[in-house]
Amino acid sequence: MIDDASSLAPDAALRADICIVGAGAAGITLALELRDSGKSVLLLESGGMKDEAASQALYAGETSDEALHPPPDKYRVRRFGGSTTIWGGRCMPFDAIDFEARPYLPHSGWPIGLDDIAPFYPRANEWVEAGRFAYTAETAYNGPEPPAIRGFDSEQVSQNRLERFSLPTNFAARHGHLLEAAANVRVLLHANCTAIRLNADGASVARLDCATLDGKRFTVEAGEYVLATGGLEVPRLLLASNDVAKAGIGNGRDLVGRYYMCHIAGTAGTLTVTRPRADVHHGYVTTPDGVYARRRFAINEAVQRKLGTGNFVARLHFANLNDPAHKSGILSGLYLAKSFISYEYSKRLHDGRQRTVKTWLQHARNIVFDPFDTLAFLWHWITKRTLATRKFPSVVIPSRANRFSLDFHSEQAPNPDSRITLTEQRDALGVPQIHIDWRYTDWDIDTVRVSLGVIRDELARTGCGRLEYDEASVAQEALRYGAYGGHHIGTARMGATPETGVVDADLRVFGVSNLSIASAAVFPTSSQANPTLTIVAFAVRLAQRLRGST
Repeated sequence: MIDDASSLAPDAALRADICIVGAGAAGITLALELRDSGKSVLLLESGGMKDEAASQALYAGETSDEALHPPPDKYRVRRFGGSTTIWGGRCMPFDAIDFEARPYLPHSGWPIGLDDIAPFYPRANEWVEAGRFAYTAETAYNGPEPPAIRGFDSEQVSQNRLERFSLPTNFAARHGHLLEAAANVRVLLHANCTAIRLNADGASVARLDCATLDGKRFTVEAGEYVLATGGLEVPRLLLASNDVAKAGIGNGRDLVGRYYMCHIAGTAGTLTVTRPRADVHHGYVTTPDGVYARRRFAINEAVQRKLGTGNFVARLHFANLNDPAHKSGILSGLYLAKSFISYEYSKRLHDGRQRTVKTWLQHARNIVFDPFDTLAFLWHWITKRTLATRKFPSVVIPSRANRFSLDFHSEQAPNPDSRITLTEQRDALGVPQIHIDWRYTDWDIDTVRVSLGVIRDELARTGCGRLEYDEASVAQEALRYGAYGGHHIGTARMGATPETGVVDADLRVFGVSNLSIASAAVFPTSSQANPTLTIVAFAVRLAQRLRGST
């Protein structure tokens, strides 16, 4: 059932076998997986069924440098469904190397390996609605599909790995009816957890203190508690709950809030493909199960180990749309529409250049002189994106000149000085706000620089193309969007011992027997992959453990 906390009696005391805080991808998946467990499940959600300014304002806080990291109320939505109400749907699993303790990467290494989470990925793929768990060209298609660039045969750079796309699935809209019908699950909207209260010995959670924005206060007692609030709110709640554990829950070794990672993403260079245009396939190919998928260039794991770099992928991308010299009416239309696109996606369309009247007129001229392509693209976008349930993932524009840029997505190093802390300011419910001090390292930039060099050299060696870019500007391009993507990772990391992590391999907070975390906050490293699919896989895995709890 789905209820609203505003309808509770004053000072209500709720009880459940399992209480989950946060109804985003992790929290909803966990509740869905526990539907027939025989255990009563209470799922607390801060927001309501739609965007609400007052609820969203609870995310407000500070950031050290907004040029490097957006304010904490961006990229996140405080409502039923969480950030799945705005995500782009890109899915791919983590790679085996992501779990390794790499000697060239301090603080790397998970207490589990890919084999431990791999069995849960297929179920996760079902919940995100990305079709079969098949992430290589060989396994995803019934027959041979053309590579991104025919003839680009490299032992260092793979182009057979795929990214698959969810609808994108809004978990509340697509799965809410299952929760409403579940006899053992109660979803409580407008229910804000304001503190986690430990027993006097600090070894277990006694209750949660909760409140609504209209003044209701209530408590929740459960056998098991799960924080599924995301990589920024998890450390916020742990640090703010400091009445028994004075440094904050799970923070005896000063690890909560540290090692904060996102991804390094950007667009670099000009790639001129010297193969015939018919040999280039840079768009999406629909899999037999009806899912949009696209090939990526990936630096192979042996090369990463040899060069001491992080995980890195890149995709063929259209030319710089901000420069009207491309003469494309489609790109100019996107340029002129930037102000009407949501913050989460318009940021990637801005390159920091001043928008002048002359530039506007040049882009308008491109549209006027390229009407047929522009109208065809607009029709495609309306029918395949705006009106479609399974939406076309992004803009794909054929290049008459066989010229592209490379859109890259790169791993970030776990850095203990990159962190989330509490401020003196409090939100409307009295919870301390957060301060974000996101930092990058030279290794992050070197991963991009070296990886681009590998792709450039392999293109030249195979005679498939020329990748030209200014090596001196790699750092600028890698940091143009700062901590891009809303991927909040590592702030309550998984470790083999309390000295190396906040949670153990089963996602249980060290020293607190009945508190677990389901979030990218627990990932010790960031991979190159968008985190949602792996978040959901870990929620499925956690549900299996909680089913057996007493």
